[in-house]
Amino acid sequence: MRKCWVVIAAMFLIVACGEEETKPKPRGFLALDYPEAQYKFTNFDCPYNFEINTNARVKPSRNNIPCWIDLEYKNLKGTIFVTYQPVHGNLDSLLTDAQNLPLQHTIKADGIEGDIYTNPKRNVYGMFYEVSGDAASQAQFYLTDSINHFLTASAYFKTKPNYDSIVPAAAYLKKDMKRMIETMQWQDKTD
Repeated sequence: MRKCWVVIAAMFLIVACGEEETKPKPRGFLALDYPEAQYKFTNFDCPYNFEINTNARVKPSRNNIPCWIDLEYKNLKGTIFVTYQPVHGNLDSLLTDAQNLPLQHTIKADGIEGDIYTNPKRNVYGMFYEVSGDAASQAQFYLTDSINHFLTASAYFKTKPNYDSIVPAAAYLKKDMKRMIETMQWQDKTD
C-alpha cells in the first residue's frame, strides 16, 4: 500500500511539474503624469509677449540682461531660456547665430528638424528646431519681425542627456514652446 502511495505521489509531482507555456514579460513603460497645461498671457515689461504654461516659474536670466528670462519647470527639471535682442542693422548676424545654435548639437543628436514659422498678421517669422538623440537641448526656436526684434528660446534639462529618459518631458516643453511661438506678439517698446 505504501508503494502505491509513493507511485501516486510521484505521478502527481510529474504532472504538477510539467512544462508550462513560457510567456515573455510584457514591456513596461515609465508612467509620467505631468499637470495639464493651462496657458496665460504674461507681461514681461519687454518688447514681446506670449502665453506661457502656468506650471512654469518665470525667473530673470542668470545673466541679468533685461528681457532675458528663464521659464523653470521644477517637476520636469527643465528650463526654457528666452533671450531678446533688438535689431540694429545686425539681423544677418543674429540669424546666423540662431541658425548655428542647433548645429552645435550635431555631435550627439540623431537628427535635427527645422520648421519655418510665418505669421504676417502679427509680423512674426522664425524657425522651430526639434533635436532628437542625446543632445543637450531638445528644442529651440528663434523669432523676429525682421526690423526691430529678435527672440530666441532653448529648452534644457538639469540632467545628463539621455533621450530615452527625457522624451516625455521634452515633448511637454516642445508643446509649450510651440504655444509661445503661436501666441507671440511684439510690443511697441523698443530698446
